Amino acid sequence: MSFPILSKIQSPHDIKHLSLQELNSLASEVRQRIIEVLSINGGHLASNLGVVELTIALHAVFNSPDDKFIWDVSHQTYVHKLLTGRQENFHTIRQYKGLCGFSHPKESPYDHFHAGHAGTALSLGLGVAKSRDLLQKDDYVVPIIGDATLTCGMALEALNNISRDLKRFIVILNDNNMSISKNVGAITQILSRLLSNPTTNKLYQELDTIVSKIPSYGATLSKQGHKITESLKNLVSPAAFFEQYDLSYIGPIDGHDIKKLIDVFEGLKTSQWPVVVHILTKKGQGMEEAIKNPVSYHGAKPFCLDTGKFHPVTSSKPTFPNIFGSHLLKMAEEDASIVAVTPAMSAGSCLDKFMEKFPDRCHDVGIAEAHAVTFSGGLAYGRELKVVSSIYATFLQRGLDNLFHDVCLQELPVVFAIDRAGISGPDGSTHHGVYDISFLNAMPNMVISQPRNGDVLKELLESAFSWGRPAAIRYPNMATDVSDKPLRYRELGKGEVLVEGEEILIMALGHMNQTALAVREILKTVGVNATVLDPVFVKPLDSELLCDLLTRHKRVVTIEEHSVVSGLGSILNHFLMTNGYSHVQVLNFGIPEAFLDHGSHADIIKEIGLTASQIAESVMTQFSLKNPDCSEFVDTRSAGKN
Repeated sequence: MSFPILSKIQSPHDIKHLSLQELNSLASEVRQRIIEVLSINGGHLASNLGVVELTIALHAVFNSPDDKFIWDVSHQTYVHKLLTGRQENFHTIRQYKGLCGFSHPKESPYDHFHAGHAGTALSLGLGVAKSRDLLQKDDYVVPIIGDATLTCGMALEALNNISRDLKRFIVILNDNNMSISKNVGAITQILSRLLSNPTTNKLYQELDTIVSKIPSYGATLSKQGHKITESLKNLVSPAAFFEQYDLSYIGPIDGHDIKKLIDVFEGLKTSQWPVVVHILTKKGQGMEEAIKNPVSYHGAKPFCLDTGKFHPVTSSKPTFPNIFGSHLLKMAEEDASIVAVTPAMSAGSCLDKFMEKFPDRCHDVGIAEAHAVTFSGGLAYGRELKVVSSIYATFLQRGLDNLFHDVCLQELPVVFAIDRAGISGPDGSTHHGVYDISFLNAMPNMVISQPRNGDVLKELLESAFSWGRPAAIRYPNMATDVSDKPLRYRELGKGEVLVEGEEILIMALGHMNQTALAVREILKTVGVNATVLDPVFVKPLDSELLCDLLTRHKRVVTIEEHSVVSGLGSILNHFLMTNGYSHVQVLNFGIPEAFLDHGSHADIIKEIGLTASQIAESVMTQFSLKNPDCSEFVDTRSAGKN
């Protein structure tokens, strides 16, 4: 498809002179461009289709990047990218070395923060606005939040910190879920036009300024004036909630009407108070399949451009999250004391069937990870319920204090199913789960484990409740092997030797045992028969097994898909030093101390030197083994190795 208008947009300045008809045509072209690219790349589809007109209107009225759009989560910035000089490279979005799927300041001056988690935009925006005022600048600060943002405690904390005299601070509430009846909608549309009219708004502000200056009574009269206005709006809108936080409320506004959006934004530019504009949008707007299935098309997989249907899955293997969800449901069917908690990730964590069958035992607390952790601790109090808290690795970072104070300190046996542990691929640095071992290891009473396949995952789930301690079972979002063989009990802190050998001990974590076995096969070509150990538990380590193995192995290699400076490798190094094994030679392979960009799992693994051939080549070089003439070896010793 050709894009006659979009192809000419090199910056937001090119939008400002377009007619309304041209702006609507631009919206259609942007929508089609997003659909075409994401049908190949996958990505956040429904949310971006929903904000097309909103984004165009913002850029038509405000002067970005001087006026600062601060996107909460920022997964809905694809339209913004298309309008800010990145149209020609848009086909590379979420691809290796391509455009990031989130806002990214290193990518464009129009992006102000590299954001990937919800609830941050209001705090960031408030800080930017306060900085602007201290520096006596006059740009607008425009945080764009979603309705789900308001479930974040951090967002409410920011709202509580907004002062009534904060100028040029316009919060856009992109509501793609709330249903409002036609009658109420019609009344509030009229009210919104009245309150956002420049003349009316200016008149009200001038009267308020005059009244507030009346000696002794000014402040009281001004406050009563605000209350009268608020009372009128409270009859027909949810204004009360926001105005308790000193935010004026405008809305709801049709988020797919460019003219109406532009008129409202233009009117608000003269506002002397902070304001929230309630915008109603529809996720998936412009694509029927995405409208009907907004959850499935939120983070869409590649799909057929003609039908909108997802391409069939090529792998017949289930993923770790699939296995977790199905087996936990099976356990819950047999044990009524099992309950699950998720912070708005029931579908991603594969708990949707559990929630459907046992709604009273599966608790979705919204985007509130800190609350999810503490709530799980409360559920586990009394030790009568078996509590499983399913949280993505990077999301658990947001509940660090709660994990320490409300679970570990209390010695409560919550089982944390840590999903997306490892490289997250196309989502990039905000979502790579490669730091959780480091902070979990710092927690007294915490157990840390990782299964190498689906069978071990089920065994850990079955065994974890018997340990009587806070426990973390971490796993990636990737396909794995699973069977119907009888499950064995996993004793706390016991590792497993997968292959016996001598000379070199390869200790690999979770799914990286597949890499370890491949490294072993390469080393056999130079006469080295390595032992491969799956520790299963990172904390506590199997000290008895390790001490036995170290009597026969003087060289140790650790492999993990985690930060190499704070994961399995560093834990083993500490074990060796404190137990008198300082003579043992050690090579640690893992994620380098850097924020990894986005790309396919295979591309990232190769870039940081974690393929089997790269590890084997480095092992042979560092341990002075005979190096065969093997062309696929690439020297990446400086990447991902400690």
